[in-house]
Amino acid sequence: MTSMAGRRGMIRASFALGSLALVGGLAAAPRAARAQSAPQGPYRLEPLPYRFDANEPHIDAQTMELHHDKHHAAYVNNLNAALKDHGQLAALPLQELLAKLNEVPESIRTAVRNNGGGHANHTMFWTIMGGKGGAPTGELAEAIQRDLGGLDKMKADFNAAGGRRFGSGWVFVTVARDGKLALTDAPNQDTPLFQGQRVLFGNDVWEHAYYLKYQNRRPEYLQAWWNVVNWAEVAKRYAAARAGTLTI
Repeated sequence: MTSMAGRRGMIRASFALGSLALVGGLAAAPRAARAQSAPQGPYRLEPLPYRFDANEPHIDAQTMELHHDKHHAAYVNNLNAALKDHGQLAALPLQELLAKLNEVPESIRTAVRNNGGGHANHTMFWTIMGGKGGAPTGELAEAIQRDLGGLDKMKADFNAAGGRRFGSGWVFVTVARDGKLALTDAPNQDTPLFQGQRVLFGNDVWEHAYYLKYQNRRPEYLQAWWNVVNWAEVAKRYAAARAGTLTI
């Protein structure tokens, strides 16, 4: 027969377990609510194609996680929110939407420019990183030699453009259908897609891309970034551009 003290102990234990379950449920609720309240739409944030620490030591895991899960996610959510009452625009592939920016209603044009550009730029950015640097080969290497003076000159010119970019922005190498390469840079989240061009690869020079590790040393970040370029993925983009299938 269970003693009075034993029964009291069982009651206390049951109450404690119930309280823990309640607290756990309350803690989980805000996360679920945030997910449900996020703007829904056609544009999605794809998972990072590698671990957050894949670019260590050149780009730290915390920066990668914040950059992808917070900054990029915000661009996607804001883009979907801007287009929620514009079904025809929301149905367009992203590269087509950005190429038709001047046709977007003025009331949402800035939001589409900033957030659509941010979504396209970052989607490209994750794809061409996660590698080990080195050097390109084959037709891509030949194109860099032909159009940009070779790998070393391209890197120097690319880094110089990134260093000169005042405030926030990007440095890009664009690729035409005939395979011709060109170097350009742009402010904020602007992209060559606005002009109907295609991006071969690019680097983000917003401070959120490097500040935790490099602080104000942007040139050091630009130099280190080449160590994580995945030239095999860049070569795939080059082939897709030549075939007319490269999107963003």
